[in-house]
Amino acid sequence: MGQRGPVHGAALVVAVLGFFVVTLDAFVVNVALPAIGRDLGGGITGQQWVIDGYTLVFAALLLSAGALSDRIGARQAYGVGLAIFVAASAVCGLAPSIGVLIASRFVQGAGAAAMLPATLALIREAYVDPLQRGRAIALWSLGAGVASAAGPVVGGFLALLSWRLIFYINLPVGACALLLLARVARSPGRAVPFDWVGQVAAIVGMGALTDGLIEGGAVGFGTPLVVGALVVAVVTLAAFLIAEARGAHLMVPLGLFRSRPVAVSVAVGFSFAAGFYGLVFLFSLYFQEVRGLSSGTAGLAFLPMTAVGIFMTPVAPHIAERFGPPVPMALGQFLMAAGLLSLGIAAATAPVGLLSALTLLVGLGASLTIPTMTALLVNTVPAALVGTASGALNTSRQLGGALAVAIFGALIAHRPTFLHGLQISLLIAVLLFLATAAATLSLRPARPGTPTPGGRDGGSRWRAF
Repeated sequence: MGQRGPVHGAALVVAVLGFFVVTLDAFVVNVALPAIGRDLGGGITGQQWVIDGYTLVFAALLLSAGALSDRIGARQAYGVGLAIFVAASAVCGLAPSIGVLIASRFVQGAGAAAMLPATLALIREAYVDPLQRGRAIALWSLGAGVASAAGPVVGGFLALLSWRLIFYINLPVGACALLLLARVARSPGRAVPFDWVGQVAAIVGMGALTDGLIEGGAVGFGTPLVVGALVVAVVTLAAFLIAEARGAHLMVPLGLFRSRPVAVSVAVGFSFAAGFYGLVFLFSLYFQEVRGLSSGTAGLAFLPMTAVGIFMTPVAPHIAERFGPPVPMALGQFLMAAGLLSLGIAAATAPVGLLSALTLLVGLGASLTIPTMTALLVNTVPAALVGTASGALNTSRQLGGALAVAIFGALIAHRPTFLHGLQISLLIAVLLFLATAAATLSLRPARPGTPTPGGRDGGSRWRAF
């Protein structure tokens, strides 16, 4: 028993570092996009793919990665993913062309996909008590909050020296995580077949959809290649749903989504990523390309939004414990919607300082929503399905971010209509938040004696079905 605390502490630190580094790479690149474009070219389409090359593969592989974590064990899956991620980061930093950079970002996304579900599974293994687990998840979320806060600022200032440095910083963080991983006990695995049909359909469908949206913004949505990509996306995503409904070896059991907490958490994850990641993408370009700020100053403009999460994220579990998860989740989404709407209205004429201050609402809302949403999901599903469920949640988040960059990028692709496209993009995100906030408020506590998917170990008193 004497080793229990240190082992748990090592597992939590490893999980936090993993979530930190994969989140950092989603934010650190945005502010550096103009510098990358000046050095390697590629235009707005190339810049979109630098972001979406990472998030798309991340999203497409997360579903299988969740099952992989359950199959070979969380610790083992984490180690493989981290090694791939760090190696790809080094290649990104050395990239001689935009094509090599985008390809390396694909590989980075694959490594991140293997890591992320394993981080939550490590926490589930280390903390049996749901209350302690909820607080550990809040610290796990704080890792992403710190990465969100550091990403735009660090990316902006490093881009003043060289954009390549934004990828090299992953190397020491990864080395530290690998050293700590040696102190974590080997995780148990379980025999689960691999769903090849579902995985191939997911990769092709998500890739075709993202490609169609990005290229449509550049060359028009009526061109044959764009129409073809969108048709392929519809067909393959339909095939994915059929495979998951009727297949013998399911990557994502669709019955999991009969649980209202699971379905709502996944929907909230999608809207959060679309709004939050989309906002950073839009204003990284707006501050530099339209307002003429340097990359360092543009990064600082995001600091209020992202830094507030560092201080407020630990508060969310206490609010959830007192009032129930729907309260902080819905309140957070309403705050994010209010922040995005205010930014859209003020973008044309407000000084940069005011725009920066308005992002506080978005950061505050995110800090209330994300840890509560994640704890609700983890405490609802059975222990054997934590990797799969967290893979589904994080797939929805990465897909939301990828589609936001693709759609919002298409709306701002032409400079004369940049501001109008930015405002339409923010309005889309606001409507998403209002819809998922309403769904969150539909959650009700389970009646006494009502079974939940988690059983005794699930620890959730919120109605599962």
